[in-house]
Amino acid sequence: MATLKLTNVPDDKPVKVTVELPAAVLLDLTAYAEAIGRETGQATPDPAKLIVPMIQRFMATDRVFAKARRGPPRQVPVSTDATVKSG
Repeated sequence: MATLKLTNVPDDKPVKVTVELPAAVLLDLTAYAEAIGRETGQATPDPAKLIVPMIQRFMATDRVFAKARRGPPRQVPVSTDATVKSG
């Protein structure tokens, strides 16, 4: 069986944010939490606790976001008076 991408739900100091989710997403979160409980052999985590690690994982693996976060590509200044010698 393949392992889930998310298995560790860290207990961190929360910041309260209200989010409205479609019912289908809540059902999927609940099913994912149950899968985590089965895979780890521990109690099923609260589905709401999965939201933050899922968003973190998504952003950590999004290459376009990582590139945008680093900022625009830096250009190396080119001197017009430099002489290039071939060897």
